[in-house]
Formats: sequence, C-alpha cells, structure tokens
Amino acid sequence: MALDFQDRVAIVTGAGGGLGRLHALALAKRGAKVVVNDLGGARDGSGGSVSAAQAVVAEIEAAGGVAMANGASVTDYAAVQAMVQAAVDAWGRVDILVNNAGILRDKSFAKMEMEDFRLVLDVHLMGAVHCTKAVWPHMVAQKYGRILMTTSSSGLYGNFGQSNYGAAKMALVGLMQTLSIEGAKSNIHVNCLAPTAATRMTEDLMPPQILEALKPEAVVPAMLVLVAQDAPTRTILCAGAGSVEAAQITLTQGIWMGLDSGAPEQLQSQLAQVTDGHGAAVPASGAAQGAHEIGRASKHLT
Repeated sequence: MALDFQDRVAIVTGAGGGLGRLHALALAKRGAKVVVNDLGGARDGSGGSVSAAQAVVAEIEAAGGVAMANGASVTDYAAVQAMVQAAVDAWGRVDILVNNAGILRDKSFAKMEMEDFRLVLDVHLMGAVHCTKAVWPHMVAQKYGRILMTTSSSGLYGNFGQSNYGAAKMALVGLMQTLSIEGAKSNIHVNCLAPTAATRMTEDLMPPQILEALKPEAVVPAMLVLVAQDAPTRTILCAGAGSVEAAQITLTQGIWMGLDSGAPEQLQSQLAQVTDGHGAAVPASGAAQGAHEIGRASKHLT
C-alpha cells in the first residue's frame, strides 16, 4: 500500500538544502502541506537568509504541491512557536514534525571551545525540544502526531572530533524514549533516524565515488515510514547507501552479586558475563531495569 500523506501538515526544519530539502519534497509529493523551515546559515551555523527555504517552496509549488517558507532559528523558541501557529492558521493542524536542522563545529575535545560545544547542543537538542514543545499541544488536542528526531551514528557509537555533535545526537534518543511513552495515549509516535548521506555538511570529507553511493535520497524512504500513519514508535532506524538497519539500546541479563564486601572483586571477575549480549532485551521503559534488578534480588533474598 502506497504511503499517502494527503491532507497531512508537516514541518521540516533545516529544509533549505541537503537531506531536509529532500524530506520536504518527498512529503509534498505524497500530498502533505509542508512548512519548509531553514535559517539559511552556513554549515557552522553562521549567517542566515530565508531564500534557501523559499527556493524549496518554489520547487514544491512548481510540482503542484503546497508549501510555505519559514526562516525561524530553531534556537529561538518564540520564533518556533510563531512558525507552528502560522501552519495552524493556514492549514488548521500540524501532523508531522521532522527535526532535521543542525550545524557542525568539529574539533577534538581537547581543542574544542565551550562555546562551540554549547552551540551545537543548542541547535540539535534544544532546537528539537523547541519545535517538539511547540507542536505538542496541537498533536495532543487532535490525538495524532508523528515526530522524527534526527540522531546520528556519531551519537550512537561515537566519532572522533564530534563530542559536541555526538552528545547532542544521543540526547535526542533519550528525548524520543520518554516522549514516545508520554505521547502514546494521544497517538503521538516519536522515532529517530540516523542517516548516512552526502550533504553540504559532508561534501568535502569523502571521495567522489563514495559520495555518489551516499546520495541523501537513499535516506528518505526511512523518514517516510517513520512519520507515516502506520509508523512505529520508539524506533531508531539507520539508513544510507540503500541499506536500512535498526539500532537498539538493550539490557543484558547480567549477574546478581548481592551486597557483600567482596562484591567489587566479584564484579571485576565476572564483568565479561555482565556484558555478554546473549539474552539481552529491549526494555519497554526505564522502569524495566529496576524491575529486572528487583525481581532478581527477590529470588535470592526471599
């Protein structure tokens, strides 16, 4: 069955170029009305112009779609609230939010200025928080919402020179985990996408033949699935170069060692067993860790 977004209203941040532009075009092609948000700044976040967003709107309209441009910085909560209100005023609702806006300030941790660490967190993490907070009451009221966070392998698994970016991207996974639980009763599904794609941010970092294989178009199908009516929730998909994988945060079976004075030495000697992934599970919530531990303790202590 074809993925249909007819009569849906979507906001895509950082949609003036690269992956965000493709997200906006794909949603519009399948019937969504799209707010194309882009500050229009450089890769490091400097500068700004709404012309990039307007160019994408022109593409959408030329293809028969419906869109509006917005130049709000996702770091400005009041501007983000106004953006969401503009969408509601024009189209009556907001169904989909794709948090895609981001910047890079790469340096090794030893050489990184605190300002560059904080700014990357402000754009990626707080930007997504601002946008999500602004759409949340509308989605709760209409009992429908699909929110996508753009995470990264740099957050999930680490990457040299990207401590700021990685910290922000992993924080978005934590945000997804809780919002998917809180949004469940209102039919709000929250997911994460970790793209591997050649965009303006990466164009000078890879050889041409690899860039060709990593066309950002290959990431778009995962985005569409994660914001569709039948989307999963609390799912992390990784996509690039034609492949899609799922990343999961699991809990191993571990060991019970009690509270004896020799517990540290026991743990040290059995650490391999603690980290053994055999029988690992994906907890339904943070409470599942405590339930696992209390259940095991009760078997040994009663």
